[in-house]
Amino acid sequence: MPIPEDVTGDEIDKDVRQELQSLPKTLAEDVARNLVMVARLLDEDPEGAYGYSRVALRLASRVAAVREAAGFAAYANQKYGEALGEFRAAKRMTGNIDLWPVMADCERGLGRPEKALDMAGAPEVHKLDKAGQVEMRLVAAGARRDMGQLDAAIVTLQSPELAANSVQPWTARLRYAYADALLAAERQSEAREWFAKAVEADRDGSTDASDRLAELDGVEFVDAMAEDEDDEVQAPASSEASEHEDEDQDEDQDEGAGQGDKD
Repeated sequence: MPIPEDVTGDEIDKDVRQELQSLPKTLAEDVARNLVMVARLLDEDPEGAYGYSRVALRLASRVAAVREAAGFAAYANQKYGEALGEFRAAKRMTGNIDLWPVMADCERGLGRPEKALDMAGAPEVHKLDKAGQVEMRLVAAGARRDMGQLDAAIVTLQSPELAANSVQPWTARLRYAYADALLAAERQSEAREWFAKAVEADRDGSTDASDRLAELDGVEFVDAMAEDEDDEVQAPASSEASEHEDEDQDEDQDEGAGQGDKD
C-alpha cells in the first residue's frame, strides 16, 4: 500500500522504535512507516488502517507492537475475533495486562458478555492503572446492559471516579455512560443532570453529550445549508410558474384582440 513521502517512521513512540531494533534496519523502517499509517487512519479511515496493519503484520508478526496495532485496527473494523487473537498474542509476548479491558470488550463484541464479566472480576484488573480500571468498569457496565441487567449496569458505574469533581481523561466517557444508562432506565431528570456533567468534562468533544442534552431539552438544530439548498430548488419552480402565467396572459390578450376584430 502506498505511503506518503512525509511519513518517515520516526513519528512512532520511542518504546515501539526500541522494539523494532530487533529487525534489520530497512525492514524496521518499513514496519515503522506502516505503523504510523495505522495510527493516522485508525479514527478517520478504519479500513485503510486495517490494510496497513496487515502489511506490518506480514513484515514483523513477532513484534508485540505490531500485533497490538493489528488488534486495534481489527477492533476498529468490528473484527472482534481477529482483534482478540492479536491482543492475546501481544499479551503473551510482553506479559503486559494493559489490553485487558479491550480484550473483554472484544468478548462483548463476540456476543459473550458473561465472559467479559468474568474478566472484569479477574485478578488482572487489580494490576491495571486507574485509567484501565475505569475502562474495565465501562466494559462491565456494557456487558450488564447486553444481558438486560440495566439496574446492575447503573450500579456498576457508580464509583469514586464518577463522583469526583476533578476532570480526568476518562471523566466525560464515564459520566456519559452513566447518563445513558439512566436514560435507558427512564430516569430522565437524573440523565439530564449527568449529560450536563459530561458536557462540562468533555473538553475535546469525544462524546455527543451536548447533542444528547439538547435533545432532552427539546432543542432542535436547523441546518442552514439545507434550507439554502431548498430555496435554490424552489426558486426555478417559481420562475417557471411565472413564465407560464405570462404566457397565459399573452394568450388571453391575443384572444381578446381576436374577439374585438370579429366584433
